[in-house]
Amino acid sequence: MQTRRDFLRGILVAGGGLASFGGLSSLARLANAQAVQPDAPERHYVFCYFNGGWDILLGLDPRDPRRFNEGNLRTTRIQPGYDQLQGSDGRLVETPAGITFGPYIGELAQHVDRLAVIRGMSMDTLTHEVGRRRFLTGKPPSGLQARGSSGATWLASHLGERAPIPNLALRVESYNRDLPHFASALQVDSVADLLRALRPSQPLLPDGVRRQVGETLAETADCEGARQSPLWRAAEAARRKVLDMVSGGYDRLFDFAARTDAMAALRDHYGITNDLRTPEVHAAFAAQAITGGVSRCVSIEVASGLDTHFTEWSTDQGPRQMRGFNAVSRLVSDLARREYRGTGTSWLDHTVIVGFSEFSRTAMLNDRGGRDHSLTNASFVIGGNVRGGQVIGRSTDVGMGPTAVDLRTGEPTPEGEVLRPEHVLQTLFDEVGVGDAPDLRVPAIGALLRA
Repeated sequence: MQTRRDFLRGILVAGGGLASFGGLSSLARLANAQAVQPDAPERHYVFCYFNGGWDILLGLDPRDPRRFNEGNLRTTRIQPGYDQLQGSDGRLVETPAGITFGPYIGELAQHVDRLAVIRGMSMDTLTHEVGRRRFLTGKPPSGLQARGSSGATWLASHLGERAPIPNLALRVESYNRDLPHFASALQVDSVADLLRALRPSQPLLPDGVRRQVGETLAETADCEGARQSPLWRAAEAARRKVLDMVSGGYDRLFDFAARTDAMAALRDHYGITNDLRTPEVHAAFAAQAITGGVSRCVSIEVASGLDTHFTEWSTDQGPRQMRGFNAVSRLVSDLARREYRGTGTSWLDHTVIVGFSEFSRTAMLNDRGGRDHSLTNASFVIGGNVRGGQVIGRSTDVGMGPTAVDLRTGEPTPEGEVLRPEHVLQTLFDEVGVGDAPDLRVPAIGALLRA
């Protein structure tokens, strides 16, 4: 449970203490940072995290069990294991776009025309923390410590601070290294945490007293000593930000238990029940934050418990993964049906959704009936200017290893580059003009976006 004090502390020091900003000298730079990038495209972002290491054979990167079978297992080193799944017939999902998915892709396959799948990625790690933080920041951690800011933080910084909470994270880590404090994610563990933070505390001060306190604090912050203090200026900016958020009525967007027609329709669309800590709620949370004008970047956990080393792989991995895919699918449908600010386009046309996990699972089942950690990974990107209906890259047909890709065409080639998380982030950065500032040292994936 996050207390209001935690919330206020997070606003003031951006969730990581002064060290996150590089000290007081950095705070001085933040106070003078440009808040708005007028040339930035109208983009919003949702990062969907599948926690624990998904099995791409069951979803994003399957293999035909007729070709990859027990008879040639020593040659292919790939064991789909679909016949061992409990609760599924193990059939692959064929789409009109010619893309084949695993048996647990769920409703996400319905959006294949807007969906780009990236296969054959390399994570260069088998450690959960390292893989997760590399995908979040686009940089290999130093030991287990993240290096650099999260991709969502860079994007929020570039797009400006006009949104009440430019960067919002629900059960997902976030990092800010020397970027403006407004771009740091407000991190919450549940929808209830956010509601508690956005609603005024009880009992309320009388209006006259509250106004007098505010005027006194503002006058104090405007004195010569305060104006020369970077920390004081940051604290005053945080105070004003909190007042704006608490007085804005934004809590109504996230009150999923409210007895209104609009909220009832939202619950019906996402399949929300009384439990407010589910993938369905998290997806609805992202939609409300984006379309309600609260945030430009939202990170959510849509699946957990995917670290299936034992026999629970056959019972739990697929359903948990599919529930996350279904939640993302409903988010896509929701954004697609909402018109974007009277433009005749949809919110999906202006929102990019990225699905990721820290790594995948081995192509071979282990002797305990589960799968261990694999360096190879996959990802998916949907919405915005993404060129859908395509697969970029591939994993090898022997052991499902990473392969090099021509970044312009998305086709495998020995002369290309092995894809990593930083390629995906750099593509998003380049589209909105963030450029080389994050120093990810890789080019964008040209094939990922429409010309």
